[in-house]
Amino acid sequence: MESKIVDLLFNIIPAVIVGVISFYFFSLHTRNEEKRRRFLLHRENQKQSLPLRLQAYERIVLFLERISPGNLLTRIAPISEDKKDYESLLIHTIDQEFEHNLTQQIYVSDECWNTVKASKNATIALIRKTALKEDVDSANKMREVILTELIEKGAPSDTAIAIIKEEITDLF
Repeated sequence: MESKIVDLLFNIIPAVIVGVISFYFFSLHTRNEEKRRRFLLHRENQKQSLPLRLQAYERIVLFLERISPGNLLTRIAPISEDKKDYESLLIHTIDQEFEHNLTQQIYVSDECWNTVKASKNATIALIRKTALKEDVDSANKMREVILTELIEKGAPSDTAIAIIKEEITDLF
């Protein structure tokens, strides 16, 4: 009886070893195939999403250029001599431009989008700060002061554009 059990164990042990080794290689092969499929899918998605991301970066740069104080003030003339009306018009224009490009944030990094928002807010703050100055008494004087400050310090949107250029460089 013992001899039959020992013979049975000698027959079962190689079968179990072959089974374990087969299972190991099968699971290794399955994992490798899954990784290969994910890689191919990821590569295909990147091919399709890259043009969309580049277009989003282009739109954001266009937005930043449009709200740059130098471009904004030359594009939008004052409707009256009242500086408050002109301030409201400029801020309303910036907000409209921002809302129009709001969906582009899904294609860019959080750092980039936060920089775009900070640039927008800094531009609005510059306009409001200038409008609050007592020596600014008209819309045309407000334009002059903003343009002078722009020449001295630069546009808030320049930083955001530089970050976008870095991100695009990282894509390639």
